Amino acid sequence: MICPKCEYEYVEGIQECPDCGVQLVTREEFEGRLVHPEDWVVVYTCSDNIEAEMYKANLESADIETLILSQKDRSYPTVGDLAIVKILVRKNDVDSALEIIRDINRRTQNSEEAGNEE
Repeated sequence: MICPKCEYEYVEGIQECPDCGVQLVTREEFEGRLVHPEDWVVVYTCSDNIEAEMYKANLESADIETLILSQKDRSYPTVGDLAIVKILVRKNDVDSALEIIRDINRRTQNSEEAGNEE
């Protein structure tokens, strides 16, 4: 049995982590929760962490597990925004995620066009 929080392994019979107080899981359950790079696909890129977080919130509200990979290096200030922020979802959620992203972009574009007409 393994603690999903602190990742300590315990002998059979112990059901709760004495350090964290978290319910232990089997090795199979624990390994099933691990993040493997080959299981994830980039569905959207942008240059702004806030924009990426907003997309992530929308995707997660549709029960799509989402990761953000920011390649922004705050150690070296640069002119302009050269950072790339990637939004990744599991392979089996790609179609649903892309549909949601297209819908968001379509709504944003329609909203901007309506604002320009005024």
